[in-house]
Amino acid sequence: MRTRFASTLLATVLGSAGLLSLAACGSGSDTGGSAAPASAAGKVAVVASTDVYGSIASAVGGDLVEVSSLIDSPNADPHEYESTPADAATVAKAALVVVNGGGYDDFASRLVESSGTKATVIDAVQLSGLPGAPEAGHAGASSPPDPDGHAHGEFNEHVWYRLPAVRTVADEIAKDLGAADPANAATYTANAQRFGTDLDGLQQKVDAIKAAHDGQRIAVTEPVPLYLTEAAGLQNATPEEFSEAVEEGTDPAAAVLASALQVVEGPDPVKALVANSQTESPSTQKIEDAAKAEGVPLVEVSETLPDGVDSYVAWQGAQLDALAGALNGAA
Repeated sequence: MRTRFASTLLATVLGSAGLLSLAACGSGSDTGGSAAPASAAGKVAVVASTDVYGSIASAVGGDLVEVSSLIDSPNADPHEYESTPADAATVAKAALVVVNGGGYDDFASRLVESSGTKATVIDAVQLSGLPGAPEAGHAGASSPPDPDGHAHGEFNEHVWYRLPAVRTVADEIAKDLGAADPANAATYTANAQRFGTDLDGLQQKVDAIKAAHDGQRIAVTEPVPLYLTEAAGLQNATPEEFSEAVEEGTDPAAAVLASALQVVEGPDPVKALVANSQTESPSTQKIEDAAKAEGVPLVEVSETLPDGVDSYVAWQGAQLDALAGALNGAA
């Protein structure tokens, strides 16, 4: 079982200031109903499966929406989260529900199906347009080669680490909020455009890493950050069997662990180890200890926002700054 604990990235962030494929759902879909539900304050009610998507919805909706994130703690695991009757009631009253999809937050899929909600549903994986996305979340599904010809195993559902996918989600949120609240449609569109400009700033950080470190090798404990590190031109040297075992909460075989240690301890060690700060196991601890002993910089990333942080852009900006700093120091 994966052990969750609070992210140690908080100080850095503050310092740097189913739905898998619902039959009627391609990207965003209306599950029925006419008038958009509103909160008691008269705001459009939006529900997100995690605070990552909640923060994006808040950036687009501003003070015109009331956003409820079903998971808003770094100690909760979306893979294992058990929804509550209160969650079902919240979803039932929503005008818009935003989920990751792809099998990541299945609890949200079940809530939508069981709550009788009339909400429009946005599925980030389905919106991403990535190879394998239409099949993602189905048992045994794997992704075909990407546009660069690289074949992959299981689909990487962590699409909030892919900036173009996040932009698409924000634009879809603006469109669907505008449909629910036509009087303020222009405001939602303008907010999404501003958010897109902020994403451009993150992309500049990615491009700067690529310009300085294109082709350099890194290791990861899980596939969580791979969309971002690949966009930065970094090569993942971790044995796939190791990172998949960690993600699934199982112990990798001894030979697999030895291979993973070799990319850190071997004659050509990686330039950085990027670790999921919300997952701890004996295997990940061994890799992190080996990295420390060999002087390989450790960069922590997370799946949800650290405590006290509510901005997607600030969160990702801090992580990119940490990655760039580690690579610059290792160069």
